[in-house]
Amino acid sequence: MAASRYRRFLRLCEEWPVEEARLQRDLGSFLRQRVAQAFREGENTPIPDPEACDQMYESLVRIHTNFYKNKYPRLKDTTFTGVTVEDCRTILATDILKQMEDMKKGTWKRLREKFSAKKPEEDLK
Repeated sequence: MAASRYRRFLRLCEEWPVEEARLQRDLGSFLRQRVAQAFREGENTPIPDPEACDQMYESLVRIHTNFYKNKYPRLKDTTFTGVTVEDCRTILATDILKQMEDMKKGTWKRLREKFSAKKPEEDLK
């Protein structure tokens, strides 16, 4: 029975997309890591609580298939602020978040980082 559970989770991991824009913050990559941890021995991994395992799988399938999004459709695809889903994805991309972190740094810290890190070309001159 553990083998069939393992294969179901593997199939779910294959179907679940990985968003490259959200490095190390993506649900698909997190799911793959957790499945690898939970099934260390592959199909031979003993499952202490099969009911909880099945319940977790069914919950993940509902998320993956947009069960609740389809069950409770929204009237508009925007938030109360008027931001669309695509705008949110763009804002939450890893490179944009890094740019925002750089903007939050104070002037003194930016100047110190700029002048303290020497480039290899400068050392040769």
